[in-house]
Amino acid sequence: MKLIEVGPVLHRFDTVGAFLDEFRVGEGDLIFSVKVIYDAFLDGHVDGAQLLLVDKYGTTEPTDEMIDAMIRDADLAQCHRVIAIGGGAVMDIAKVVACSGGLDMDGIFAQLPDLHRDVELVLVPTTCGTGSEVTQLASINRIKLGTKVGMGCPAMYGDSAVLIPELLHGLPNYVFATSSIDALCHAVESILSPNSTPVVKLFGYQAVKMILSGYRKVVDGGLEARNALMGDFLLASTYAGIAFGTGGCAAVHALSYQLGGKYHVAHGESNYAMFTGVLRNYMEIRADGEIATLNTFIANILECDETDVYDELEALINQLLPKKALHEYGVTREDLPEFAHRVIETQQRLMRNCFVPLDEARVLKIFEELY
Repeated sequence: MKLIEVGPVLHRFDTVGAFLDEFRVGEGDLIFSVKVIYDAFLDGHVDGAQLLLVDKYGTTEPTDEMIDAMIRDADLAQCHRVIAIGGGAVMDIAKVVACSGGLDMDGIFAQLPDLHRDVELVLVPTTCGTGSEVTQLASINRIKLGTKVGMGCPAMYGDSAVLIPELLHGLPNYVFATSSIDALCHAVESILSPNSTPVVKLFGYQAVKMILSGYRKVVDGGLEARNALMGDFLLASTYAGIAFGTGGCAAVHALSYQLGGKYHVAHGESNYAMFTGVLRNYMEIRADGEIATLNTFIANILECDETDVYDELEALINQLLPKKALHEYGVTREDLPEFAHRVIETQQRLMRNCFVPLDEARVLKIFEELY
């Protein structure tokens, strides 16, 4: 029985400057980032490196078209190391490009899971959500399929994952909320997964505790309290990433991909739109086992009765990111059967990790309840 799989060596630095010095970033490196990070932290400090700013290629979550363009522009033959400094989209793109070998996205998907890479890969998160720095996974909007899909292979593990709390100071409220909610969903889904193990739960439950306890402090103390906690949120995101790297994500992500793929809702927000709706439906099918343990754990953190745990969870998160009904994003009733069918047809990689099996009728029920 595999208890846990962890790919990269994990590093922590207080400042970006300390990381750049220790890793001797510069000539021979291919850096993926975004303009705001480059301007604030990298400009003048990475001389000689190739630079690809992801936001020049598009402002949405990564699509196959964006990645194809960056593969064409990246000169992998002239670098020995790929460094991603950014959120989940930046890290996911860097993973794919580093393993591309010049293939386009269609070729890359055809070669999974046998891709390899010849360059070192360093992943530096600037948000506290995706956990991409410690997983072999990437989420890509496959435009031709009309949905987001997950992809991964061992070559997409980084050699190094680097945590730098300084990069998260001043993170916009919306980005903080959506990214940390994503981490919370990762932790919860990995805990409830049939693939979960005692070690997965160790990381998953600790991530849940750190995130929800942090939320309560942020709600009480505002931005000043949040900045003081960014190291904790960053570490919690990494814990959740380690957990779901083995436990796996499930229905929350599978359903959210439909909203994100068609209506371009940010990943963490689309996860939150589905989160408690999925949990409530799990409870309708089976109210004992790990979900009962999880509910007790969360109720103790929130200091509420277990019967009210999902209401109280929403009440807390809503102070950071108000939950919306699906119709508020432009979703139509006609979308719902299509979404449910697509979940079953295209997201079995995730759906097999559900706490209890969900068929197409149950998935449609969840969408209808959230509509």
